[in-house]
Amino acid sequence: MSGLFALLPAGGMLAAEESSGAAVSFPILTMLILVPFIGAVAVALTAKSRPEITKLIALMASVGTGALSIWLLFAFEQGEAGFQFSSKHAWIEQWGIGWHLGVDGISLFLIVLTGVLFPLAIVGIDAHHDEKPYLAWLLMLQAGVMGSFLSLDLFLFFIFFEIVLVPMYFLIGGWGYENRVYAATKFFLYTMFGSAFMLVGIIATAMLAREDVGYLTFDLVEIAENANFSANVGRWLFFSIAIAFAVKVPIFPLHTWLPDAHTQAPTAGSVVLAGVMLKLGTYGFLRFGLYLFPEAAVWSRSLWLTLAVIGIIYGAIAATMQKDLKRLVAYSSVAHLGFIILGTFAFTTQAISGSVLQMVNHGVSTGALFLLVGMIYERRKTRQIAELGGIQKVAPIFAAGFMIVMLSSIGVPGLNGFIGEYLILLGSFQTARWWTVVATAGVILAALYLLWAYQRVFHGEPDEANAAFPELRAKEAMVLLPFIVAIVFTGVYPKPLLDRIEPSVEALVTHVADNSAFNIPELGQQCGTFEVEHAEAGVEADAGAEAHGDESNGCESGDDESHNSGDDESHDDSESQSDEGEEPGE
Repeated sequence: MSGLFALLPAGGMLAAEESSGAAVSFPILTMLILVPFIGAVAVALTAKSRPEITKLIALMASVGTGALSIWLLFAFEQGEAGFQFSSKHAWIEQWGIGWHLGVDGISLFLIVLTGVLFPLAIVGIDAHHDEKPYLAWLLMLQAGVMGSFLSLDLFLFFIFFEIVLVPMYFLIGGWGYENRVYAATKFFLYTMFGSAFMLVGIIATAMLAREDVGYLTFDLVEIAENANFSANVGRWLFFSIAIAFAVKVPIFPLHTWLPDAHTQAPTAGSVVLAGVMLKLGTYGFLRFGLYLFPEAAVWSRSLWLTLAVIGIIYGAIAATMQKDLKRLVAYSSVAHLGFIILGTFAFTTQAISGSVLQMVNHGVSTGALFLLVGMIYERRKTRQIAELGGIQKVAPIFAAGFMIVMLSSIGVPGLNGFIGEYLILLGSFQTARWWTVVATAGVILAALYLLWAYQRVFHGEPDEANAAFPELRAKEAMVLLPFIVAIVFTGVYPKPLLDRIEPSVEALVTHVADNSAFNIPELGQQCGTFEVEHAEAGVEADAGAEAHGDESNGCESGDDESHNSGDDESHDDSESQSDEGEEPGE
């Protein structure tokens, strides 16, 4: 991480470029990474004999980062689809690696969530022992997550994507529970396995794109806009990086590390892991999967939709069977993240906007659930549902807070979880009808396992051990309040979030349509399948669509000229590849 300072050009610390070309006097995106990183170094250098100084430095760094993220939110230009506040500098010029940061509507609220979540975790959760390294690792983790959401250079993204593994490994292994070493090792091995494929894919992508771009570069935007990979090459490259994102989400059947990591992690680790770290996978699919390899994403959509639906149903059933309350919440994440993947590969503005919104909603709701479960464990020293009961009678305020968060996770109208799931299901039904029909069962199952868990933990008569359950304390209430405010505000009035998310999502959907065989369906129309046709068949299909209302697949393009031109280009590429002995992507 010391190389972070070296990559900034001399005198260039205050030089940044906005997407519109206007100069920006303050490098806000760079500082979002450097502030927690500097705070981590400062915490590590403080003396152990001054714990109050250590906590103060950590709070200043995390709160400062949160304040910068809030400032970014208000300074963000609504309606702008491109990257804003971009900072682009050469780093390792001979290798085409640069310090390229940017934020758009897809990453904006994930950055804000990262900025706000960490100070709440630091303030509201005690380390119990060895506070100095604990705080240093948390700040380092915040810097890595921020860098991952902001990076627009493939190699830079990979560095930050890997950096987050180290702090989380030590947080689980050093401050977790009885099987913490096993859980930390399993988490690290799974994620490193996926990252190995990603590194190979990133290097291959840059090397193969050099011919089209004209020079070696790892710049995401330049490769996505200028590279023209053949169908087979693009699919191999897509899957090389998709494996890493599938592990990070995690998608069934690569999910087995998640329940162990959540259960054994300290409360702050679980809050951060659920809140923002898992979103590196879902965000990665959007930013580096669909944007870089739209043809491969469309071609493989059936696989991802199927795995997403399996994850939704499996995660819900597994959660219902759990005896440990924290493990139940962990399996609920598998189901909720399945909805996000479903919306991502539906390729409609509604579904992807719902997925982006649901990333934030899941971080708020599930992060709050892990926080509350941690409070229960601190009071009762157990998470076994059978050993809890009747808490509502002795701690009604605590029970009320838990109920609001639980209902938001279920997706009750008026709370944040409903908005995201509704948009995902509405948008997915247009292009993935039968997957969506099956996925709706997950909504019912979520109500089953969460309501049943609430009933067993909070209803009934408390026994002797639970009769002394303490009520919610003032400090805990202050930490929980921002979660509840976000849950209610987003559920009642999601317009400010969607107004900033949708322009970037629309640009991404258009990019996918222009560079693949996907046609954007008009609102209100459905199609259960995508049909990729040869050039000659495509002409006949277009003629048939005009005469018969496109009875072949029930979809019409929202922008026929641009999308057909994109299809023509892909057909031409396929023909040329066929002449060279390669099979065209069908």
